[in-house]
Amino acid sequence: GSSGSEDEAGSRAAAAAAAAEAAAEKREQQLRKFRELHMKRNEARKLNHQEVVEEDKRLKLPPNWEAKKARLEWELPVQEKKKECAARGEDYEQVKLLEISAEDAERWERKKKRKNPDLGFSDYAAAQLRQYQRLTRQIKPDLEQYEKLKEQYGEALYPTSDSLLHGSHVPSKEGVDRMVADLEKQIEKREKYSRRRPYNDDADIDYINERNAKFNQKAERFYGKYTAEIKQNLERGTAV
Repeated sequence: GSSGSEDEAGSRAAAAAAAAEAAAEKREQQLRKFRELHMKRNEARKLNHQEVVEEDKRLKLPPNWEAKKARLEWELPVQEKKKECAARGEDYEQVKLLEISAEDAERWERKKKRKNPDLGFSDYAAAQLRQYQRLTRQIKPDLEQYEKLKEQYGEALYPTSDSLLHGSHVPSKEGVDRMVADLEKQIEKREKYSRRRPYNDDADIDYINERNAKFNQKAERFYGKYTAEIKQNLERGTAV
């Protein structure tokens, strides 16, 4: 009887020791997991702080900083090249021309020879002048009709400050049709035209296609001021 009770006590002690060991191992795992989470939280907090500092720096920069930076990055190699050429006693302009490919040279020459080149938008007067030059080049005068009118009206064809012009000239049907066709062509071209908007490389990509990009732009335009704080919290990971 005594040996049976000793075996039972031994088995209970072994079970208790195994349970204690399992509990200790579980507690160690929980402590390890807690330490990992604590380290991740500290790392996330540090990264968020760095991002806030960087964002503050970006906001304090002038609005045209990106363009200035790109221009400086382009000008620095040019300045270095000029110094190297000056040290060797070479003319920088000639060295630069030697590096230009034949295809680029031909393309630039074709661009120079254009009668009405598109130099980009500067102001509305320049755009209107360019359109005027394009439209006047399309006009082809009818010299036969001009000679007939000159014979018919004589000196009255060349009005002066004393001439009464109202009702003195009736345009031909061909001239009216030509003007209508030209106006319809202008209207058709204007409908197809869309202002080119600059693409911002630094902007966040929050769209999956062009149509979604337009939708997001409209949503930002109308609701951006109401959702700015929520968006910032989501980006920083501090949203509740």
